[in-house]
Amino acid sequence: MISKSAAKFLIVAGLFNVVIWPRFAKAIVDDDRAWAGERWHSTPQAFFWVHAVLITTAIVIGLGVLLVGVRAHRSSSSGASR
Repeated sequence: MISKSAAKFLIVAGLFNVVIWPRFAKAIVDDDRAWAGERWHSTPQAFFWVHAVLITTAIVIGLGVLLVGVRAHRSSSSGASR
């Protein structure tokens, strides 16, 4: 069983990943190294794809951590009232 404080930490960590990584994605899209020419009108480069995989992975892991944290928090809350 996960403690209530650990569950809160997981929720904060999950939210952090879900909020921060999409902002980083915008920075990558806006970076000239991501494209062979004009942004969104040319071929994405390896720089783009590597960061796209990293960002997607971080968001998916963040959502998983958030889900575990929420479930653990609910579980510890319902367990305390029994």
